[in-house]
Order: sequence, then C-alpha cells, then structure tokens
Amino acid sequence: MSIENDRLEIIEMFGVHFEKLYNIPPLAARILGILIVDGCKSGLTFDSLVEKMGASKSSISTNLNLLLKMDKISYFTITGDRKKYFKPAALSDRLANYLKLINSEMVIIDKLTDYREMTASCPEEKCNLENIKAYKAHVVEVGNVFTKTINEFKKIEINNNNNK
Repeated sequence: MSIENDRLEIIEMFGVHFEKLYNIPPLAARILGILIVDGCKSGLTFDSLVEKMGASKSSISTNLNLLLKMDKISYFTITGDRKKYFKPAALSDRLANYLKLINSEMVIIDKLTDYREMTASCPEEKCNLENIKAYKAHVVEVGNVFTKTINEFKKIEINNNNNK
C-alpha cells in the first residue's frame, strides 16, 4: 500500500467518524479530515480544497462555513495575500467544546440530584438517586481528565507557536 493510499484511507476514516460524531454532511466531514491530514502545517486555501475535494465552489463554501460556525476549523490570512488559509481548530479548543458539554450536563445532574433528594419516596426513586450520584462522580472525573488534557495540549500548542 502506498503513502497516498494511506493518506486517502485516513481522510476517509476521519470523514466517516466526523459524519457520525458531529452529524454533519459527508463533504464537511471529509474537509475536516483533509485539513487534519494535509492542512495542519500551512493550512489549505479555498482553491486547494476545491481542487483536492473535486466538489463545486458553492459546496465547499457552504461546508467550510458550517465547520467555521461549529468551531471545528479556523482560518488565518497572510499580509499581502488575500487568501484565507484554513486549518483544523486547535485540539485544545476542540476538547474544550466537549468540556462545555460536560459542564452543561453537570448543571442538569445537580438539578436532578436536588430534585430527587427532595422527592424520593419509593425504593425505585432512591435507587435512581444513587445512580445519579454515581453518574455525577463519573462525569466529574471525566471533566477533570478533559481539563488536564486540555491544559497539556495548550502547553504543547504554545510551545509549537513559539518555535515558529
């Protein structure tokens, strides 16, 4: 198997993964995959994405805008060059989005715990309360791991940016 075949296989794997994970169109998922594989160093321009993806300009534009709105990608410009260079969002930023979801779920868990503590009147509701408390402990642990990982990635990203 050649390096090019490996590259295409990885992009396709990312595409299928992101379609399922983010519930996004196949083209958006593959754009994200190609940006991760090919765009992490210098970014990819709109024109290079049109060429690599073999899709219409309007389709590429629509899907880039979706990925930008979802904070899955970012772009930068170079002084004197009118082009935008697209890159995948920093891994620390992508993980921070998961942490936001975890924190949002914690608010709901806390509210449900308070409610269930006030209203539990039968063995099933008391069991439910114990399950909620166990689940909360798990979510807290996951949040702590995400926070630690995000901080580690931020250090790596800062170090990489300083070495440019």
